[in-house]
Amino acid sequence: MLCALALSIVVTSCKESSDNAPTEEAANLSVDYEKYTLDNGLEVILHEDKSDPVVSVAIQYSVGSNREKTGRTGFAHLFEHMLFQESENVPQDQFFKNIQDVGGTLNGFTQKDRTVYYEIVPNNALEKVLWMESDRMGFLINTVTEAAFYNQQDVVQNEKRQRVDNNPYGHTSWVIDKNLYPEGHPYSWQVIGELVDLQSATVEDVKEFYDRFYGPNNATLVIAGDFDNAEAKAMVEKYFGEIKKRQDVPKMKPMPVTLSETKRLFHEDNFAKAPQLNMVWPTIEEYTPDAYALNFLAELFSQGKKAPLYKVLTEEKELSSRAFAFNRSTELAGAFRISVTANEGVDLDEVEAGINEAFARFEKDGITEKDVERIKSGLETDFYNGISSVLGKSFQLASYNVSKGDPGFIETDIENIKKVTKADVMRVYDTYIKGKNYVMTSFVPKGQLELIAENSTKAPVVEEVVKENVDVKVESANSEVVKTPSAFDRSVAPETGETPALKIPSSWTAELSNGMEVYGIEQNEIPTVNFSIVMEGGHLLDDKNKNGVANLMTDIMMEGTATKTPQELEEAIELLGASLRMYTTRESIVIQGNTLTRNFSKTMDLLEEILLSPRFDEAELGRIKTKTINDIKRSEANPNRVANNVYNKLLYGEDHIFSYPTSGTVASVEAITMEDLKGFYNTNFSPSISRFHIVGKIDKATVMNELKDLESKWEAKEVTIPEYAIVDNRDKASLYFVDIPDAKQSVINIGYIGMPRTDKDFYPAEVMNYKLGGSFSGNVNLILREEKGYTYGARTSFSGSKIPGTFTASSSVRTNTTGESVKIFKEQIEAYKNGISQEDLDFTKNALIKSNARRFETQGSLLGMLQERSAYDLPANYIESEEGIVKAMTLEEHKALANKYLDESRMAYLVVGDAATQYAQFKDMGFDEVKLLDTKGDEIKLDNVKM
Repeated sequence: MLCALALSIVVTSCKESSDNAPTEEAANLSVDYEKYTLDNGLEVILHEDKSDPVVSVAIQYSVGSNREKTGRTGFAHLFEHMLFQESENVPQDQFFKNIQDVGGTLNGFTQKDRTVYYEIVPNNALEKVLWMESDRMGFLINTVTEAAFYNQQDVVQNEKRQRVDNNPYGHTSWVIDKNLYPEGHPYSWQVIGELVDLQSATVEDVKEFYDRFYGPNNATLVIAGDFDNAEAKAMVEKYFGEIKKRQDVPKMKPMPVTLSETKRLFHEDNFAKAPQLNMVWPTIEEYTPDAYALNFLAELFSQGKKAPLYKVLTEEKELSSRAFAFNRSTELAGAFRISVTANEGVDLDEVEAGINEAFARFEKDGITEKDVERIKSGLETDFYNGISSVLGKSFQLASYNVSKGDPGFIETDIENIKKVTKADVMRVYDTYIKGKNYVMTSFVPKGQLELIAENSTKAPVVEEVVKENVDVKVESANSEVVKTPSAFDRSVAPETGETPALKIPSSWTAELSNGMEVYGIEQNEIPTVNFSIVMEGGHLLDDKNKNGVANLMTDIMMEGTATKTPQELEEAIELLGASLRMYTTRESIVIQGNTLTRNFSKTMDLLEEILLSPRFDEAELGRIKTKTINDIKRSEANPNRVANNVYNKLLYGEDHIFSYPTSGTVASVEAITMEDLKGFYNTNFSPSISRFHIVGKIDKATVMNELKDLESKWEAKEVTIPEYAIVDNRDKASLYFVDIPDAKQSVINIGYIGMPRTDKDFYPAEVMNYKLGGSFSGNVNLILREEKGYTYGARTSFSGSKIPGTFTASSSVRTNTTGESVKIFKEQIEAYKNGISQEDLDFTKNALIKSNARRFETQGSLLGMLQERSAYDLPANYIESEEGIVKAMTLEEHKALANKYLDESRMAYLVVGDAATQYAQFKDMGFDEVKLLDTKGDEIKLDNVKM
């Protein structure tokens, strides 16, 4: 549940003048709210939004890793996990289940300066949420047992392994922060903590942490959405008012740092396939004038075709296809970071020299007013996107309240951003970067020390040693939990009342004369539009001998037009405050856009240019191919990417295009020419296989008028999309193992070919799967995560489109639990065919039906609904039909579906992990065959693996 979510949402308002340069206009963009404080110190913020029958609750505590001590790191995040276990009146594992049962969702996250818990539910369930949140604020600590604590210690350690230890460059932030901040500084350790601290933490440590930081006087509660103000206030007083104030938590003062010398460190990375260089300078805390200007500096120096870092490292010297900079200013301090993942085999001394050359160019060329305004232009769109959901508003109001003591600080924030000038940008460059000391890290693939930057010393990264899995016996919880006194009976959950009725938004359809279908929904909550063109084909249209052409197409199409250079196109999009992107899926090419309603016409003009007048820039193609090849090579050491590629090859077979990665292979991408791309474009880009979708503050007439040019200029052609036979001849349980030496976790994928989305049983099968592994409360997750502590999460799912997809059970588990985890998956799939209880079926129905209230809130969710509807030619009310399927399902039908579509005796069991310690055990686990594979999915001999 660790999350690096940016909470500060900023905006300026611009309008276009006749010469296309943005000019400022007065903006008053804010979120209405009411704020008050309870006698116990809890600050409450209410924001009413009646547009959808949903409500969000967010509680932000002023405690992150910054409140920890050396030797006791990771507690804020560990304690965040503990609050999802149980409280005095909410039993074990019922937090997730209770919220899902009313059709809601919930989670939490921890950062350096804050911990946040949140729920989004239908409006009838607000009281239940407040009951639960208040219970864990004031009525939790008596349930914190040794057994519950030990389990969550394991879960958090697995999260660290998954996010850090088993990932390329995963230890980078640890090395940087250890050297950027002095020992004892609250930012000198990671939010997730040190492994040794997580393992040595005690229940008493947790209780002390709770008593100190989890009082109402250290929290902000935000309720946003469809509720009655007076009723909400009464509920807040009832559930939170009696919680006693705890220890005072004084606001921390800024603690910016300076470096007395430059520090240069290196690390041999077990998972890296290419060297990476980071340079980090200490800066200043958030919301200061310099912090705003540093944000602009990072953008102008590194982002876009005009940026010096791009010009030097990518365009001219061809040293990297992934280079960026950012400034991260938080409550206590800030850091300006440049991160460059070099091309394979590049010496990082060359990268360092290139960065210095980019700085010299930045000093020489400077920046223009237009450069600064270009950045500001997109911020209004960002603001509206940030408040498109009640949860987004909750986060925003809570964050400003805690950081600045004012939920309405957004308006000041906007003004501060609008004040940034080019002189400010150059000033902060001179103040914090030019000639100043920094921390440099060189992360290189194992055995390639010749690539590290000169004069670097070895970073003391501690790699976990894989040991035998030992079950630790801890005392179980007492059967009787001591209850904290309350003015009323908290053990009785409040009634939720009637669930909001399903109300599918009105939509419209049309078809252009060139064959393109059009789907739209008018939604007037914010002045933006989201739209997409989905063109059938995508990876399906690739030639297996030149795999990856479709993927390269979507990159080259965004690199300029016949009348605009790549830089000019990029600038034109940015000046509108718009975004346009294009990407390839296995079955389509998608062009997606987001812009202010007032700029829709000009955004569509650019889209038309991109679509109908591609530039086909040879120099850009070279750079795109280099980037794609680098990404492919890097993915070969990423266990999750390896698992996905091998899994597809095993299930679909070498004769099916789906067994080939959409990105292509190194050899296939190297062989692709511009003529291949032009041929693909001329043959396969057609309105006859395209669908246009749009959602936002815009009506049908306006949309159809804007599409007239595309209708007249884009001529239809006949496109043949290949069909591939799927040979599903699996008749045995096969264990396949891919070796990733020294992996700290094993990635598990279990399954086989299922059915297409168009099959009448597809949605019923999804319903059937829900309690097995379709949610946090699924059986496999409750056992592997909540009971055993082997993983950060486990899931099962059906996928499918017009082409049969897969049934897949998946997880990443601690290495020394690999065999047992596979066994648990197999046993749970088998046992599920015996049927579920009526209680579990009722839970499934509630979770799926009641959650429809949340389904139509944002433009993004509505756009997704239109895309699904158009892809499968579904009726406008298809969600109503799905709801009917859920309501009508019986225990007998559920069991029949499980027996029809779950057969563990025919599945492929793929494990990607450390063969030296984990492979041998599978020979004695009853599989019909056990094979060792390489990262491409080809069988290898055991002699080639170090055991």
